[in-house]
Amino acid sequence: MSEIVFLIEDAPEGGFTARALGHSIFTDGDTLEALRTHVRDAVRCHFDSDERPSIIRLHYVRDEVLAA
Repeated sequence: MSEIVFLIEDAPEGGFTARALGHSIFTDGDTLEALRTHVRDAVRCHFDSDERPSIIRLHYVRDEVLAA
């Protein structure tokens, strides 16, 4: 596997959540920098070194509500 994709969303209580698409990996962080660190750590823990993806893609989804 060369790439893994994480869906990043704003957490309701503040901070961010990250969920891997196609894998059972979930983590969170108070800041984007902390989240990046947690995602890297989670990927290292989930995969053996010979199976670990070489690229981690973060797809940030943000809902925005505007008054009409």
